[in-house]
This record gives sequence, C-alpha cells and structure tokens, in this order.
Amino acid sequence: MNALPAAPEQCSPVATHAIGQDAARQVAETLKALSDPLRLRMLSAIAADPRGESCVCDLAELSEVSQPTVSHHLKVLKEVEVLTSERRGTWVWYRINPGLRGAVTALLDSFAPATLAAPWRRDEPAGARPDFDARITRLAEELAAEIPELDRATVLGVVRESYTALARTAKATGALVPLTERFARQRLADLTRDRESSAPQVLFVCVANAGRSQLAAALVNRLANGKVVARSAGSSPADIIHPHVRSILAEIEGDRAVDRFPKPLTDDAVRAADVVVTMGCGDVCPVIPGVRYEDWAVGDPALASREGVEAIRDDIAARVRVLLDDLIR
Repeated sequence: MNALPAAPEQCSPVATHAIGQDAARQVAETLKALSDPLRLRMLSAIAADPRGESCVCDLAELSEVSQPTVSHHLKVLKEVEVLTSERRGTWVWYRINPGLRGAVTALLDSFAPATLAAPWRRDEPAGARPDFDARITRLAEELAAEIPELDRATVLGVVRESYTALARTAKATGALVPLTERFARQRLADLTRDRESSAPQVLFVCVANAGRSQLAAALVNRLANGKVVARSAGSSPADIIHPHVRSILAEIEGDRAVDRFPKPLTDDAVRAADVVVTMGCGDVCPVIPGVRYEDWAVGDPALASREGVEAIRDDIAARVRVLLDDLIR
C-alpha cells in the first residue's frame, strides 16, 4: 500500500511582539530627524558640553554654514522633542530633553562608537575563535592558587563570569584572555577587600565605561597617590574607549593607560566601594547599606572634539579634588 502523502505544514500564527504601528511611526520620525550628520554633531556637542547646554554661537562653529542653517537643524531636533530651548538675552540655549537623556546617551555612547569600530574588527572571520575553555580553566586554577582564602569553585565562577561578560562586546578575541585576567583579578580583589585596613575605594559608573567614568578613575588614582583607590564600570559597556578619551588617559596615566578597557558593572564592585559615583546612567546601581552614593552631572565625551573632552576632564578633575579632600583627612 502506498503511503499517504504528508499533510502540508500549516502556519501557526503566534502573537506578535513587534513594536506598535503608532510607536514605530514616532520612532521613525525621530530617527529621520537624527539622520543628518550635522544634526548628530550638534547633538553630541550639546551632550558633551560641561555646562549642560549650548548656544547657537557655539554650534555654528561645527561647520561652515550660516547661522540660519544651524537654527533650522536645531528646530528639526526640537520638533521631535530631542532638544529643548530657552532664550536668554540675544541667544537661544539648547539642552537635551531630560526625558530622552537616556536614549541620547545610548545613541552617542554605545551605538555610534560601535558603528565606528575599526575595519579589522569587522573583518575577523566569524568562526576564528580559539577554544577558550581550557585557557579560562587554567587561568582560574592559577588565580585560585594565588588567593587561597577563596575556594576554587568561587574563583572559577568569577573567571568564567568575567570572560562571558567581556565576550558579549568583544569584536576581536586576541586580547580576550588577558582582559579576562585583569577583570577577574579586580573582582577577586573586591571580594577579599578588608575595609578596616585598606584605603577608601570609589566606584565610578556611566553607561558605556568608555569616557567619563574612565577619566574620573584615572584622575583619582593620579591625584590620590594611593590614599584612595578608584574603579570604573558601565551599565552597558562599549567595546572600546572613545579615542579622544584614550589619548587623554595616556597623558594622565602614561603607559598604564593601555590596561584600561570598558568593564561591566558588578554587584561585587558596588559592595566593595565606599563611594559610588554615577555619571549619566540613572538608577542602575544596587543599593548596598553603608555605601555612599553621589550623582555627577558632567558632559558626555561621546563623539566630542578633543577640546570638548579636555573641558569635561577639567570639570571631572575639579569634582575629584573635592571628593578626595572629603575622603583624605
């Protein structure tokens, strides 16, 4: 007997989780307004301005266009509510809409740098990933031998978690194991920190850990001369530090700056800190009893000019000096 032909597969409709039509239209309008290069530069200039706002005269210097053209572009950004404005005297001042600050930060701090990643990062073959399991296990065994006060399972878990967290944003794998070692060592030091006998520790947290928090940590470590220890982390870390920030870090730290890389925020880092300073990342830090929290409203260096990043560095340095005066008595 001939077998009956198989019944044709039926499409099984499922509930869609796609963005709603009205919401999609609104988001598309905003993205369309942001699709002009000059508007993006204006947005990044305003976000990076340490005053928290910029006037038309500042923004006109970004390009050889007339002031009416600058005003037109700013009007487009206002129409989609990305910017707000206030006239004071003869000038109009522009700020990032507070309700969209998180979205603008994500765009400039994470999305934009990712699209600007070096070509060699994109050209890496998708399958060209070595077997990291044996190397990570060997690293964990070495660290466990160095830190006998922690059991082997704890050290292995920290090392594996550190590798997994960094691998989420890694585009090239050549340095992944050395970065994992440095990140794991920092986390293990946080786990074994003795508050009574160690220097005060400050944790700086921003979104991408690619700009503000890196600068703040470097400045603390330079100015404190070992009397205060600084860490940094990101709620959504980027894969690379902003180029202008990296060059300024080299001026602050010299050869040690090459060891800096974006790191994810961990509960261990927060618990180990005496002070946690957030910088444009909102309420992302767990609240740990005994930890002091501050929020610094400083400019965002994402896509800022060299001069803009230098101004942000100076603003952060002034705040760092006040913090150190309070911690070192």
